[in-house]
Amino acid sequence: MKKHVLAATAILTLLAAGTQLAGAGETQKATKVPAFSTSGKTISVYTTAKNAEKRLALTDTLKFAQGQQPGETEISIFVDPNHRFQKLLGIGGAITDASAEVFGKLSPAKQDELLHAYYDKDKGIGYTLARTTIHSSDFSSSSYTYIKEGDKALATFSIDHDREFRIPLIKKAIAAAGGQLTMFVSPWSAPAFMKDTKDMLHGGKLLPEYADAWAMYCTKFIKAYEKEGIPIWGITIQNEPMAKQIWESMIFTAEEERDFLKNHLGPTMHKEGLKDKKIIVWDHNRDLLNYRANTIFNDPEAAKYAWGIGFHWYETWTGGDPMFNNLADVNQNFPTKNILLTEASIEKFSAERYQYWPNGEKYGNSMVNDFNNGSVGWTDWNILLDEQGGPNHVSNFCYSAIHADSKTGELIYSPIYYYIGHFSKFIRPNAQRVSSTSSRSVLLTTSFLNGDNKMATIVMNQSDADVSYNFYVGLDEAKATIPAHGIQTLVY
Repeated sequence: MKKHVLAATAILTLLAAGTQLAGAGETQKATKVPAFSTSGKTISVYTTAKNAEKRLALTDTLKFAQGQQPGETEISIFVDPNHRFQKLLGIGGAITDASAEVFGKLSPAKQDELLHAYYDKDKGIGYTLARTTIHSSDFSSSSYTYIKEGDKALATFSIDHDREFRIPLIKKAIAAAGGQLTMFVSPWSAPAFMKDTKDMLHGGKLLPEYADAWAMYCTKFIKAYEKEGIPIWGITIQNEPMAKQIWESMIFTAEEERDFLKNHLGPTMHKEGLKDKKIIVWDHNRDLLNYRANTIFNDPEAAKYAWGIGFHWYETWTGGDPMFNNLADVNQNFPTKNILLTEASIEKFSAERYQYWPNGEKYGNSMVNDFNNGSVGWTDWNILLDEQGGPNHVSNFCYSAIHADSKTGELIYSPIYYYIGHFSKFIRPNAQRVSSTSSRSVLLTTSFLNGDNKMATIVMNQSDADVSYNFYVGLDEAKATIPAHGIQTLVY
């Protein structure tokens, strides 16, 4: 375990990626633009692989040459910078109560290490996107709200609970990210008295007579956090609105969410001076994404309040089929609406599998395909958990990119961290996705053009053998090799 900790610390001295283009997430439609030139450019290849000690390491420098027609049996990656698609909002993770509580118990030196590891674009992987919860979720030590039970007028509203752990961590994360971090927020359940079950846990529905009060509650949260110096970019209407969970949960059918948006949350936020905040619908799995989009986005009065639709990825929830085509369908049908991965994690935590390599590969596979099907961003779940995959008040433990061992005080970097880093470090906010394909399924790929006119191409190899491939950008070519169970970012 110590070897991984030392290696992780050593890699936090990486080169920065590019700066910014304007207009993240404005459109999903392909645009044709003047050619990207590879003339005189070299390719820096950064690699992470299962059987290599190096992580996110510069492993090769390649040169472009005039390309030749590839042979039919050769493996090739084809990048066409002339065809461009969505712009990147950001990549990051959730700052939950659990993450903040674990962070608060770390030594000052380890706190600084974690902040640099995630948010520093020079020394770490440069997270630019964050999510947090409106009062408690399962990843809190207990259930709580910001008001006294029964207070429909919200006269007792206070975020004092969050001042001990969560707010200090968010402020430090913003500072470590250079003073700017795109933050969106999500509720798991309304207070118990506002629901038909009188219980924050186990599902249940919002009672109609509390719809305006609940909309105002969410608005008050945004204003309270902004008063603390934490800018809020957006809000999702309800975390996992079709899941009756043993933790904080609340059910909205598509029609109920549509009506809550157009009759309550949307108008309330506009009335309270928050019309610039982005409202995200669904915030659940890919499987029912299309029905939710069809129901809400085809209603003009609801759609006018919705920036886009959020979705989750948990491999166990979709019967093994990731259903990336559902993203493509929404992207095609509603090109003015944005698609955002709002939560992802791997469940069934076991400390013996911190370094289980397929966990990283599952993340990489999801990220490549989500971006290629239109997602404008990608948000991991908890940024930090303890050695048990918590704390969690209902024992719903899962993996994080980084864990902290409360006994030793050490940080444990999992393969997930490095796989996310191959995207977040080199693909910066407002980078624009360009056409990028593979001639064989053994390799996965996606490409983005950053604002400094540097391209970042991700290549993933999930096979048991090293793979040599032709790397084409337009009509120019370079020869590359990717290790077995490896991921590369090619910057040029």
